[in-house]
Amino acid sequence: MKIGIFDSGLGGLTVMKEIMTLLPEEDLIYFGDTARVPYGNKSAETIIRYSHEIADFLMQYDIKLLVIACNTASAHAMQSVQEQLPIPVIGVIHPGAAEAVRVSQTKKIAILATRSTIQSQAYQSAILNLCPHANVTPISCPLFVPLVEENFLDHEATKLIIREYLKPLTQDVDTILLGCTHYPLMKSRIQEEAGSVNLVDSATTCALQVKHLLTGKNLLSKNRSMEPMFFVTDDPDRFQHMMKQFLNLSTVDICSYAIPRSNFLAST
Repeated sequence: MKIGIFDSGLGGLTVMKEIMTLLPEEDLIYFGDTARVPYGNKSAETIIRYSHEIADFLMQYDIKLLVIACNTASAHAMQSVQEQLPIPVIGVIHPGAAEAVRVSQTKKIAILATRSTIQSQAYQSAILNLCPHANVTPISCPLFVPLVEENFLDHEATKLIIREYLKPLTQDVDTILLGCTHYPLMKSRIQEEAGSVNLVDSATTCALQVKHLLTGKNLLSKNRSMEPMFFVTDDPDRFQHMMKQFLNLSTVDICSYAIPRSNFLAST
């Protein structure tokens, strides 16, 4: 049985990479909704609809666990998908929030995320549930996902945009939670601008929760039986080029998933 992972595009590959490192014997299948990225500027209703469609598709591949490797989808669709599926569903919000609270000394924590994730207040609520006296600074960063998707990580404009977004930070903020799975790809650039603060990314913390859950349910695989499978909804050639860079895989097969035309038209 496989672990299913989905994201709006490339960002979930950061979660997949951590799972591959932590659990090398697991069979993995990844779905990137590259035709409809980014999710962060879409309504909650639309994100829930996308998430159910993708979950239904991945269930056809005998998955034992679904990882919603998208913070926006985790914020809006997690409960709905959990209620729909007969298997465990893990998101990225609670693990990231728990780690941010754990490492912060001042309990003054900033969240960098998409506009939709910030507006959902999912991270703010998760942090405050764990630490009611925490001081949380949410910062919407809508340009980060396009910068990653366009491979502008080393562009001078990226440095300027990071600097602009970090302006609301105060000196007593000691921890920044990267509340989008695209953002770990910008981690070193964010660290350069933020200085000596803790950076917590939801990819690493999510992978650890996957291991903990599979161990507790005695669902760990002993031997990998296949190469990772990848599905995208648009531009598989570009996805393959970027994915090889992120995952260091020499040969990868990418399959295209055609969104039903009625669904795609309704989503645009």
